[in-house]
Amino acid sequence: MKAIITVIGKDSVGILSKVSSACAEVDVNILEVTQSVLQDMFAMIMLVEIDKSTLGFDELSAKLEKVGEQSNTKVHIMHEDIFNSMHKI
Repeated sequence: MKAIITVIGKDSVGILSKVSSACAEVDVNILEVTQSVLQDMFAMIMLVEIDKSTLGFDELSAKLEKVGEQSNTKVHIMHEDIFNSMHKI
């Protein structure tokens, strides 16, 4: 199963590292990453595989939210199916 992780906030050193490390710790595989820095704002979208995660979805979401708190960003995860449904034209 795949999921989308979004990260938004003020740019600072190590945001990508913190989020990717949190994923690696629980066997979440990062498939694709896109990121941008617009003036001083950081935005990132990750496509991840969560089939082999050692945490359930809610626990993973809570873990990523804590990473966001530590880096002064908002980190959100949603199932790929929900993301696709929300963005269909």
